[in-house]
Amino acid sequence: MNKMHTILHAKTLALILWAAGPAWAQTNVDHGKMTLSATPEMTDGEVRKIDKESGKITIKHGEIKHMDMPGMTMVFVAKDKALLDKATVGAKIRFMAANENGQMTVTDIQPAK
Repeated sequence: MNKMHTILHAKTLALILWAAGPAWAQTNVDHGKMTLSATPEMTDGEVRKIDKESGKITIKHGEIKHMDMPGMTMVFVAKDKALLDKATVGAKIRFMAANENGQMTVTDIQPAK
């Protein structure tokens, strides 16, 4: 009886895979059409608020392409509180952002040129 169940399960699985095969074939990725948006790059922004005690910075920023995020004003956590010493309220900056464990984090801050 156990051998019969194994054969029946194998045939059922084969039928499912055969029927779903064309649908799975359509999910192939054309790597030639992929964009470079996954490559992190610096984003332009303007510092609106700095809270050194809590390690947070509010930035009005342009599009963060590698995160597929439109421009907006939002609060980021500084990966290292020392990064906040590189900025002043009202300053134009370039910064690197990352999503670290569900938290929007600034990993680098540079003055804008």
